[in-house]
Amino acid sequence: MTHQIDRAAIAANYPKIAPYIRRTPVMAVAGADFGLPVESLQLKLELLQHSGSFKPRGAFTGLLAGRLPAAGVVAASGGNHGAAVAYAAMVLNVPARIFVPSIAAPMKIARIKSYGADLVVGGDRYADALAASEEWLKQSGALAIHAYDQPETLIGQGSVGLELEEQVPEIDTLLVAVGGGGLIGGIAAWYGGKVKVVAVEPETAPTLNMALKAGKPVEAPAGGIAADSLAPKMIGSLMFPIAQKGVAESVLVTDDAIRDAQKALWEKLRLVTEPGGAAAFAALVSKRYVPKPGEKVAILVCGSNPTDMAFTN
Repeated sequence: MTHQIDRAAIAANYPKIAPYIRRTPVMAVAGADFGLPVESLQLKLELLQHSGSFKPRGAFTGLLAGRLPAAGVVAASGGNHGAAVAYAAMVLNVPARIFVPSIAAPMKIARIKSYGADLVVGGDRYADALAASEEWLKQSGALAIHAYDQPETLIGQGSVGLELEEQVPEIDTLLVAVGGGGLIGGIAAWYGGKVKVVAVEPETAPTLNMALKAGKPVEAPAGGIAADSLAPKMIGSLMFPIAQKGVAESVLVTDDAIRDAQKALWEKLRLVTEPGGAAAFAALVSKRYVPKPGEKVAILVCGSNPTDMAFTN
Protein backbone atom coordinates (compact mmCIF):
# COMPACT_ATOMS: atom_id res chain seq x y z
CA MET A 1 0.00 0.00 0.00
CA THR A 2 1.15 3.52 -0.73
CA HIS A 3 2.35 5.51 2.24
CA GLN A 4 0.77 8.65 0.82
CA ILE A 5 -2.04 9.58 3.20
CA ASP A 6 -4.49 11.51 1.05
CA ARG A 7 -7.92 11.50 -0.52
CA ALA A 8 -6.86 9.21 -3.37
CA ALA A 9 -5.40 6.58 -1.00
CA ILE A 10 -8.52 6.66 1.18
CA ALA A 11 -10.81 6.27 -1.84
CA ALA A 12 -8.70 3.40 -3.26
CA ASN A 13 -8.70 1.57 0.09
CA TYR A 14 -12.41 1.89 0.81
CA PRO A 15 -13.64 -0.91 -1.50
CA LYS A 16 -11.18 -3.30 0.18
CA ILE A 17 -12.51 -2.71 3.69
CA ALA A 18 -16.16 -2.04 2.79
CA PRO A 19 -17.19 -5.73 2.98
CA TYR A 20 -15.91 -5.89 6.57
CA ILE A 21 -17.13 -2.63 8.11
CA ARG A 22 -20.48 -0.99 8.69
CA ARG A 23 -21.40 2.11 6.75
CA THR A 24 -22.64 3.86 9.86
CA PRO A 25 -25.71 6.11 9.71
CA VAL A 26 -25.97 9.86 10.12
CA MET A 27 -28.72 11.22 12.38
CA ALA A 28 -30.10 14.73 11.95
CA VAL A 29 -31.02 16.19 15.34
CA ALA A 30 -32.52 19.48 16.47
CA GLY A 31 -30.02 21.65 18.29
CA ALA A 32 -32.92 23.12 20.27
CA ASP A 33 -33.50 19.70 21.88
CA PHE A 34 -30.13 20.14 23.58
CA GLY A 35 -30.47 23.87 24.20
CA LEU A 36 -27.98 24.58 21.42
CA PRO A 37 -28.24 27.49 18.99
CA VAL A 38 -27.60 25.23 15.99
CA GLU A 39 -30.17 24.83 13.24
CA SER A 40 -28.38 22.07 11.30
CA LEU A 41 -26.74 19.36 13.42
CA GLN A 42 -25.75 15.97 12.09
CA LEU A 43 -24.36 13.10 14.17
CA LYS A 44 -22.23 10.45 12.43
CA LEU A 45 -22.94 7.38 14.57
CA GLU A 46 -19.62 5.60 14.41
CA LEU A 47 -20.33 4.16 17.86
CA LEU A 48 -22.47 1.63 15.94
CA GLN A 49 -19.39 0.28 14.15
CA HIS A 50 -18.24 -3.31 14.77
CA SER A 51 -16.55 -3.65 18.19
CA GLY A 52 -18.12 -0.38 19.38
CA SER A 53 -15.90 2.27 17.77
CA PHE A 54 -14.50 3.56 14.46
CA LYS A 55 -11.32 1.52 14.92
CA PRO A 56 -12.08 -1.50 12.67
CA ARG A 57 -11.62 0.75 9.62
CA GLY A 58 -7.92 1.10 10.34
CA ALA A 59 -7.57 -2.43 11.71
CA PHE A 60 -8.92 -4.09 8.56
CA THR A 61 -6.83 -1.77 6.38
CA GLY A 62 -3.70 -2.94 8.22
CA LEU A 63 -4.59 -6.62 8.09
CA LEU A 64 -5.56 -6.54 4.41
CA ALA A 65 -2.51 -4.56 3.30
CA GLY A 66 -0.27 -7.56 2.58
CA ARG A 67 0.72 -11.10 3.44
CA LEU A 68 0.27 -11.82 7.14
CA PRO A 69 3.03 -13.67 9.07
CA ALA A 70 2.28 -16.99 10.74
CA ALA A 71 2.59 -15.26 14.12
CA GLY A 72 -0.38 -13.08 13.22
CA VAL A 73 -0.79 -9.53 14.48
CA VAL A 74 0.03 -7.59 17.61
CA ALA A 75 -1.43 -4.33 18.90
CA ALA A 76 -1.25 -2.06 21.92
CA SER A 77 -4.38 -0.26 22.91
CA GLY A 78 -6.31 1.60 25.58
CA GLY A 79 -9.11 -0.79 24.62
CA ASN A 80 -10.96 0.21 21.44
CA HIS A 81 -8.10 -0.39 19.00
CA GLY A 82 -7.38 -3.72 20.66
CA ALA A 83 -11.01 -4.77 20.32
CA ALA A 84 -10.98 -3.72 16.66
CA VAL A 85 -7.77 -5.61 15.84
CA ALA A 86 -9.05 -8.65 17.72
CA TYR A 87 -12.33 -8.48 15.81
CA ALA A 88 -10.58 -8.09 12.43
CA ALA A 89 -8.21 -10.96 13.25
CA MET A 90 -11.16 -13.17 14.20
CA VAL A 91 -12.99 -12.38 10.95
CA LEU A 92 -9.86 -13.00 8.86
CA ASN A 93 -8.87 -16.05 10.94
CA VAL A 94 -5.40 -14.93 12.04
CA PRO A 95 -3.84 -14.99 15.53
CA ALA A 96 -3.79 -11.74 17.53
CA ARG A 97 -2.06 -10.71 20.74
CA ILE A 98 -3.37 -7.51 22.32
CA PHE A 99 -1.61 -5.50 25.05
CA VAL A 100 -3.71 -3.13 27.17
CA PRO A 101 -2.95 -1.07 30.32
CA SER A 102 -4.66 -1.60 33.64
CA ILE A 103 -6.88 1.46 33.05
CA ALA A 104 -8.65 -0.26 30.14
CA ALA A 105 -12.39 -0.46 30.77
CA PRO A 106 -13.72 -3.90 31.80
CA MET A 107 -16.20 -3.72 28.89
CA LYS A 108 -13.33 -3.27 26.43
CA ILE A 109 -11.31 -6.09 27.98
CA ALA A 110 -14.35 -8.34 27.75
CA ARG A 111 -14.82 -7.45 24.08
CA ILE A 112 -11.20 -8.30 23.26
CA LYS A 113 -11.51 -11.66 25.00
CA SER A 114 -14.80 -12.40 23.25
CA TYR A 115 -13.07 -12.14 19.86
CA GLY A 116 -10.57 -14.84 20.84
CA ALA A 117 -7.38 -12.76 21.02
CA ASP A 118 -4.52 -13.45 23.40
CA LEU A 119 -4.86 -10.58 25.91
CA VAL A 120 -2.04 -9.18 28.05
CA VAL A 121 -2.93 -6.58 30.71
CA GLY A 122 -0.11 -4.60 32.30
CA GLY A 123 1.22 -1.14 33.09
CA ASP A 124 -0.75 1.95 33.97
CA ARG A 125 -1.03 3.76 30.62
CA TYR A 126 -1.18 3.16 26.88
CA ALA A 127 2.55 3.92 26.60
CA ASP A 128 3.28 0.94 28.90
CA ALA A 129 1.18 -1.38 26.77
CA LEU A 130 2.91 -0.09 23.64
CA ALA A 131 6.37 -0.80 25.08
CA ALA A 132 5.32 -4.33 26.03
CA SER A 133 3.87 -4.94 22.56
CA GLU A 134 7.11 -3.80 20.93
CA GLU A 135 9.07 -6.34 23.00
CA TRP A 136 6.71 -9.09 21.87
CA LEU A 137 7.06 -7.89 18.29
CA LYS A 138 10.83 -8.44 18.39
CA GLN A 139 10.40 -11.98 19.74
CA SER A 140 7.50 -13.14 17.62
CA GLY A 141 7.78 -11.66 14.13
CA ALA A 142 4.11 -10.71 14.26
CA LEU A 143 2.75 -7.78 12.25
CA ALA A 144 2.22 -4.64 14.32
CA ILE A 145 -1.04 -2.74 13.81
CA HIS A 146 -0.47 0.66 15.43
CA ALA A 147 -3.42 2.42 17.00
CA TYR A 148 -2.77 5.73 15.25
CA ASP A 149 0.78 6.25 13.93
CA GLN A 150 0.77 4.01 10.85
CA PRO A 151 -0.23 4.94 7.28
CA GLU A 152 -2.73 2.10 6.95
CA THR A 153 -4.46 3.14 10.15
CA LEU A 154 -4.91 6.75 9.04
CA ILE A 155 -6.03 5.71 5.55
CA GLY A 156 -8.62 3.37 7.06
CA GLN A 157 -9.95 5.93 9.53
CA GLY A 158 -10.21 8.47 6.71
CA SER A 159 -13.09 6.41 5.32
CA VAL A 160 -15.28 8.05 7.98
CA GLY A 161 -14.84 11.28 6.05
CA LEU A 162 -15.53 9.57 2.73
CA GLU A 163 -18.84 8.21 3.99
CA LEU A 164 -19.84 11.43 5.71
CA GLU A 165 -19.22 13.49 2.57
CA GLU A 166 -21.48 11.16 0.61
CA GLN A 167 -24.15 11.19 3.32
CA VAL A 168 -24.19 14.94 4.13
CA PRO A 169 -22.12 16.81 1.54
CA GLU A 170 -23.38 20.20 2.65
CA ILE A 171 -21.72 20.41 6.11
CA ASP A 172 -19.52 23.39 6.98
CA THR A 173 -17.90 22.07 10.16
CA LEU A 174 -17.00 18.68 11.64
CA LEU A 175 -16.08 18.20 15.31
CA VAL A 176 -13.82 15.21 16.00
CA ALA A 177 -12.40 13.90 19.29
CA VAL A 178 -8.63 13.40 19.34
CA GLY A 179 -6.51 10.79 21.07
CA GLY A 180 -3.41 9.77 19.14
CA GLY A 181 -4.80 11.50 16.08
CA GLY A 182 -5.38 8.64 13.65
CA LEU A 183 -9.05 9.45 13.23
CA ILE A 184 -8.81 13.21 12.78
CA GLY A 185 -5.65 12.78 10.69
CA GLY A 186 -7.43 10.48 8.26
CA ILE A 187 -10.50 12.71 8.13
CA ALA A 188 -8.44 15.87 7.60
CA ALA A 189 -6.54 14.10 4.81
CA TRP A 190 -9.86 13.22 3.16
CA TYR A 191 -11.40 16.70 3.32
CA GLY A 192 -8.20 18.59 2.55
CA GLY A 193 -9.54 21.85 3.96
CA LYS A 194 -12.93 21.68 2.19
CA VAL A 195 -14.66 21.42 5.57
CA LYS A 196 -13.71 23.13 8.84
CA VAL A 197 -12.36 20.26 10.95
CA VAL A 198 -12.32 21.07 14.68
CA ALA A 199 -10.22 18.98 17.08
CA VAL A 200 -11.70 18.34 20.53
CA GLU A 201 -9.65 17.05 23.45
CA PRO A 202 -10.02 16.82 27.22
CA GLU A 203 -8.21 19.50 29.20
CA THR A 204 -6.61 16.58 31.04
CA ALA A 205 -5.06 15.20 27.82
CA PRO A 206 -4.38 18.13 25.43
CA THR A 207 -2.05 16.16 23.17
CA LEU A 208 -2.75 17.78 19.78
CA ASN A 209 -3.47 21.18 21.29
CA MET A 210 -0.02 21.30 22.90
CA ALA A 211 1.66 20.01 19.74
CA LEU A 212 0.03 22.66 17.54
CA LYS A 213 1.16 25.38 19.95
CA ALA A 214 4.70 23.98 20.06
CA GLY A 215 4.89 23.40 16.31
CA LYS A 216 5.81 19.74 16.83
CA PRO A 217 4.61 16.68 18.77
CA VAL A 218 5.45 17.05 22.48
CA GLU A 219 4.74 15.00 25.58
CA ALA A 220 1.44 15.97 27.17
CA PRO A 221 -0.50 15.09 30.33
CA ALA A 222 -2.41 11.83 29.92
CA GLY A 223 -5.22 11.66 32.46
CA GLY A 224 -8.89 12.33 33.01
CA ILE A 225 -12.18 10.60 32.40
CA ALA A 226 -11.31 9.61 28.82
CA ALA A 227 -7.76 8.40 29.55
CA ASP A 228 -8.42 4.94 28.12
CA SER A 229 -9.13 6.38 24.65
CA LEU A 230 -7.93 9.99 24.42
CA ALA A 231 -4.66 10.11 26.35
CA PRO A 232 -1.49 9.03 24.56
CA LYS A 233 1.77 10.63 25.69
CA MET A 234 2.30 12.27 22.32
CA ILE A 235 0.35 12.89 19.12
CA GLY A 236 1.18 10.71 16.13
CA SER A 237 4.06 11.94 13.98
CA LEU A 238 2.32 10.94 10.72
CA MET A 239 -0.87 12.85 11.44
CA PHE A 240 0.79 16.01 12.75
CA PRO A 241 1.68 17.67 9.42
CA ILE A 242 -1.80 16.74 8.16
CA ALA A 243 -3.32 18.41 11.23
CA GLN A 244 -1.21 21.53 10.76
CA LYS A 245 -2.73 21.93 7.29
CA GLY A 246 -6.18 20.41 7.70
CA VAL A 247 -7.36 21.03 11.27
CA ALA A 248 -8.84 24.50 11.50
CA GLU A 249 -9.23 24.78 15.25
CA SER A 250 -8.37 22.95 18.48
CA VAL A 251 -10.58 23.21 21.56
CA LEU A 252 -10.39 21.68 25.03
CA VAL A 253 -13.27 20.43 27.18
CA THR A 254 -13.56 19.56 30.85
CA ASP A 255 -14.29 16.11 32.22
CA ASP A 256 -17.58 17.49 33.58
CA ALA A 257 -18.56 18.66 30.10
CA ILE A 258 -17.87 15.19 28.74
CA ARG A 259 -20.07 13.66 31.45
CA ASP A 260 -22.82 16.17 30.60
CA ALA A 261 -22.54 15.26 26.93
CA GLN A 262 -22.77 11.54 27.69
CA LYS A 263 -25.87 12.18 29.77
CA ALA A 264 -27.49 14.38 27.11
CA LEU A 265 -26.88 11.86 24.33
CA TRP A 266 -28.40 9.14 26.50
CA GLU A 267 -31.41 11.11 27.74
CA LYS A 268 -32.35 12.67 24.39
CA LEU A 269 -31.28 10.01 21.89
CA ARG A 270 -30.68 6.85 23.94
CA LEU A 271 -27.09 6.69 22.68
CA VAL A 272 -24.69 4.96 25.06
CA THR A 273 -21.32 6.65 24.59
CA GLU A 274 -17.97 6.31 26.28
CA PRO A 275 -16.24 9.51 27.41
CA GLY A 276 -14.07 9.68 24.28
CA GLY A 277 -17.14 9.08 22.13
CA ALA A 278 -18.98 12.03 23.66
CA ALA A 279 -16.03 14.46 23.77
CA ALA A 280 -16.73 16.12 20.42
CA PHE A 281 -20.35 16.72 21.41
CA ALA A 282 -19.12 18.13 24.72
CA ALA A 283 -17.49 21.01 22.82
CA LEU A 284 -20.96 22.16 21.71
CA VAL A 285 -22.73 21.46 24.99
CA SER A 286 -20.15 23.43 26.99
CA LYS A 287 -19.92 26.19 24.36
CA ARG A 288 -16.19 25.66 23.87
CA TYR A 289 -17.14 25.66 20.22
CA VAL A 290 -19.86 28.14 19.27
CA PRO A 291 -21.13 27.85 15.68
CA LYS A 292 -21.93 30.94 13.66
CA PRO A 293 -25.58 31.57 12.66
CA GLY A 294 -26.55 29.18 9.89
CA GLU A 295 -23.41 27.04 10.25
CA LYS A 296 -24.04 23.43 9.28
CA VAL A 297 -22.33 21.31 11.94
CA ALA A 298 -21.59 17.60 12.08
CA ILE A 299 -20.25 15.72 15.09
CA LEU A 300 -18.53 12.37 15.12
CA VAL A 301 -19.89 10.16 17.92
CA CYS A 302 -17.03 7.69 17.79
CA GLY A 303 -17.25 5.14 20.62
CA SER A 304 -19.70 3.20 22.78
CA ASN A 305 -17.61 1.26 25.28
CA PRO A 306 -18.07 3.26 28.52
CA THR A 307 -16.00 2.80 31.65
CA ASP A 308 -19.27 2.86 33.56
CA MET A 309 -22.95 3.54 32.94
CA ALA A 310 -23.50 6.14 35.67
CA PHE A 311 -24.91 8.65 33.17
CA THR A 312 -27.88 6.32 32.46
CA ASN A 313 -29.09 6.39 36.06
